[in-house]
Amino acid sequence: MAETGEGGLSIHPMDQFIVKPLFGDGPVGMFTITNATLWLALAVVSVLLLMVMTTRRRAIVPGRGQSVAELAYGFVHKMVEDVAGKDGLKYFPYIMTLFLFIVCANFLGLLPMSFTTTSHIAVTAILALGVFFTVTVLGFVKNGASFLGLFWVASAPLPLRPVLAIIELISYFVRPVSHSIRLAGNIMAGHAVLKVFAGFAAVGAVAPIAIFGMVGVYALEVLVAFIQAYVFTILTCVYLKDALHPHH
Repeated sequence: MAETGEGGLSIHPMDQFIVKPLFGDGPVGMFTITNATLWLALAVVSVLLLMVMTTRRRAIVPGRGQSVAELAYGFVHKMVEDVAGKDGLKYFPYIMTLFLFIVCANFLGLLPMSFTTTSHIAVTAILALGVFFTVTVLGFVKNGASFLGLFWVASAPLPLRPVLAIIELISYFVRPVSHSIRLAGNIMAGHAVLKVFAGFAAVGAVAPIAIFGMVGVYALEVLVAFIQAYVFTILTCVYLKDALHPHH
């Protein structure tokens, strides 16, 4: 939002991230349907439309929807196999769902008047914690106590191993923090910059420059929307590999 008053131009780029009730103006409670609720639901619907509705009548010569679904499937399948190995393919459905949800939520957030759910740490933290607990439980189920070997650097000199073990342990528990903040921070920063350019577009003297800036930043945000989903997913594959093969 941009306002011009006695103090000059006033731009509020962070207002777009405020969670508001979808109906009425009351306080947001635990069961309040909000703008975030709506756009999270739309992201889920988008995934279902892409992967279920477009592939119901699978054809030898695919249509546009089926082609996109097949490209997404092949892209994520290859990622999981290359990073986590063939053992990781057993968990491909989870990683595929994660990628599609994030990429759909990111792209929906680029629509005019939309709400970007992945700009909120509450959303990305739940996704990151889900990955963290899943791979940790999987690591102990698959390897037992030997999963703790992930923190013991056997190739290092013996006196350094306890110190390195503490560092590895800390870095392991920091994973969900960095995993979630990276996604939310990048999405939030890009949308805030877009809002600033949109505010300056209302000023006649700099409007052309601001509009060209908006076009450039928007194009960059389209790329970021995909890249951040890719980064989140490939890190999930790396963590999965550690859980399956802690000594590698």
